[in-house]
Amino acid sequence: MDNALTHGLFHLAIKTADLAATRAFWIGVIGLREVPRPDFGYPGAWLACGQPGGQAIVHVYAGGPALGGQARVPQGTAAIDHISLACSGYHAYIARFKAAGLAWREFLVPGTTLWQLFVYDPSGVQLELTFEGAVEAGAPPDMSPGRVYRAGESFFDTEPYPVLSLNTPSGEPAHASH
Repeated sequence: MDNALTHGLFHLAIKTADLAATRAFWIGVIGLREVPRPDFGYPGAWLACGQPGGQAIVHVYAGGPALGGQARVPQGTAAIDHISLACSGYHAYIARFKAAGLAWREFLVPGTTLWQLFVYDPSGVQLELTFEGAVEAGAPPDMSPGRVYRAGESFFDTEPYPVLSLNTPSGEPAHASH
């Protein structure tokens, strides 16, 4: 049984050359609040909705991963690093990626129980699927060198992107709602 389910937007990640100005905008102008962020080994901030217990919906990257191998940090919509979706069914998503012929990466968020999968859409938009590992069945993410996700390192390749159809993973036609 395929139990892969997307629950909603988890966060949006933005690359910045000016962490202080970006924090000032999202906190002082937009009204988000800074919340504790795991130590990923590079600077950044997690910004949450203002209400108590509000989810961290904007993650900011600075330093090396924000450069992504380039000479400077991108601006405009190119500064959006990835879109993160809250999901369940970790291994069912991996099965979907395999069935579709997609490349993916895996990650364990340091100091948390969050499991992550990274994959690209056909336009090169990186998606991060985030799972509560404490309730997922099966083995945790594969952190081996060829499978682990590394911030700022793209694994998107336009040439061999598989041809996808609007069929469900079981092969049945998808039912779109209008």
